Amino acid sequence: MVTRTPFASRRGFALIDAILGGLLLAFGLAAVVTLSQRSLVMLQRGERQAQASALLDELLGQVVAEGPVEFSRRRPVVGKCDAPWNEWTFAIDFSSNGEGDAWDVVARVQDSNGVDHRCATKVAPRNANDVPERKPTEPIDRKDRFEKKHENING
Repeated sequence: MVTRTPFASRRGFALIDAILGGLLLAFGLAAVVTLSQRSLVMLQRGERQAQASALLDELLGQVVAEGPVEFSRRRPVVGKCDAPWNEWTFAIDFSSNGEGDAWDVVARVQDSNGVDHRCATKVAPRNANDVPERKPTEPIDRKDRFEKKHENING
């Protein structure tokens, strides 16, 4: 009859334990590397979407400020964006719904990876004769305002 010493049986168990620990560590590290790559890709996509949102907001803000008709007369509706976004392109589509109705405006920008970002809105038409009155209803006495503010601070 063969008898084993307790030390010999433990040696095999320790080897299996070390191999399993190494495998678990390898799977854990692979998961961490995969998650970090995914988070980096998502971060870059988020940055591109934020840049696209800023560019679309700027384009649509200019359309609202100038009106669809004046904007299309004065500025290009297709082209490359200004520096530092030279690799981005833009296009703006206008469609009128009739006399006096709001215009449908679709602004699109495309990043260097070829991904399209778009925003659609309605813009009220501006009449060239409708220049907004930008004068206050009452004259402003700036000296009096300054003196009152100075009195409140000092006393």
